[in-house]
This record gives sequence, structure tokens and C-alpha cells, in this order.
Amino acid sequence: MQTLNGRVAVVTGGANGIGLGLATRFLKEGMRVVIADNDEASLKRAAESLAAHGEVLAVRTDVSDASSVEALRDAAVARFGAVHVLCNNAGVGGLQRFSRTTLATWEWTLGVNLHGVIHGCSLFLPVLAEQDEAHIVNTASMAGFVTGPYMGPYYASKAGVVALSESVAAEFAVEYPHIGVSVLCPAYTATDIRHDERNAPAGHIPRSQTDPDLDERREATYRNIEAGISTAEIADLVVRGMAARKTHIFPHPEWVGYFQQRAAAIAAALD
Repeated sequence: MQTLNGRVAVVTGGANGIGLGLATRFLKEGMRVVIADNDEASLKRAAESLAAHGEVLAVRTDVSDASSVEALRDAAVARFGAVHVLCNNAGVGGLQRFSRTTLATWEWTLGVNLHGVIHGCSLFLPVLAEQDEAHIVNTASMAGFVTGPYMGPYYASKAGVVALSESVAAEFAVEYPHIGVSVLCPAYTATDIRHDERNAPAGHIPRSQTDPDLDERREATYRNIEAGISTAEIADLVVRGMAARKTHIFPHPEWVGYFQQRAAAIAAALD
């Protein structure tokens, strides 16, 4: 999208981290913004701080619940009459052994990270299709391209978001050419994801309880995250990526090398 001024954006996971950074940037671009989050207290604080930059609507939303996302869509249209930019950004992390990961944790992680994107794309499509121009940004991660130990649900969900986004982008180029689709794939970014378990559902056992001997590894990961690039930098890349109609937005291009190493290792195994 070349012009954001006067348009309407919906950002899930908008009360913190990348979502809050996107909402802030969109407001500064002259957009009206709907922020959605499952954390009511954070949502209220974010709405109050964002109000200084423009018109904001805050809607408590559980993206893993299709009916909740449908209510978000209806609230956005009722307030602003349209949606031009949809950022399916809500997400949770996780670092624990596969053998100690409950089915409830799998369902929670996939429900937010992957099904949240599916719900957003599906339920907002009729509204986006009515606009003269629209764009979807799905937040994945470099974890959608590279893998490793102790993060099975996260890797699986983010790989799913990458694949879904690439497929939808190719399809919409034919079926809905006025709707751009991008997948945002950051690595370490300064967010508050260490506290993602505050809204975890019943059945999820806190990682520090189910896998305490990985606490040091988790802390090292969180330190890298907190020392990462700013959410303002991410938001700038998203705005530029939408304008260029990029399918992939890589805030950490150096990480693409790890994906190339993975492909080379696979090719070598074939030989």
C-alpha cells in the first residue's frame, strides 16, 4: 500500500511488542487503528498511550477463537466503516522439551500463532476485498525457516504461518490482486514475550515447572530478545514492505544465511 493516511488498520497482539510498535507507526502515518489483545489490562494501557497519536479502538480478542476474531472484525467495521490493513501479529513463544510439552500447550501455541492467522485472513477477507486497496501482514519468525531443539510448537506454528502466507500471497495475486500479503519474519526483537504465559489457558503447565533445568537456556534467549532491534525498526520495515508489496519482510537478513545452510545440508543429504 502506497497511501496509509486516512486508512484503517487492525493489529492483533497490539497491546505490546511488535503489535504496539505497528499501531504507533500506523497512527503517525495518519491511520485509524484497532488494537486487539487478550490481556485486558495491557490493552487498556496501550489504548490510553496511543490515543495521543490518533484515533484508537481497543477490542479484547482471543485470536484462537474464531468467534472472537469475528467480533473484532465487526467492531472495527462498526466504528470505522472499513479495514484496509490487517496485521495478524498475536503470538506466544516457548522453550521446553517435546517430551514435557502437554497437548494443552500444543493447542494453545498453535491456536494463537497459526490458527489466529487463519482466523484473521479468513474472517477479514470479505471486508478487505471490498476496499480499493488492502494489505495483510502475518507475523511469523525466522523460526519459520530454521529449526532447533526445545521449541517444537513454536517452530511448527511459525513454519505454518510462512507456508500459509506464501500460498495466500500467490493465490491473491490472481484472485484479489488489490490485496497484498506479506509475512514478517524477525529474529531477536525487543519485546516482552518472556511474559507470554500470563494468559495461558488451563492445562498449560508453566515452563519453569515442567522443565526447570532449561531455565538458564530460556534466560539466555530472553536476554537476546530484549537486546534485539526495536519494534519501531520493525514497523518501519513493515510500512516499506507493504509499499513495495513484498511477500517476505526480513528484519534480520543475516539470518537468511542459516536457512541457506539448512537447504544446503538437505541437498547434501540427497547426494
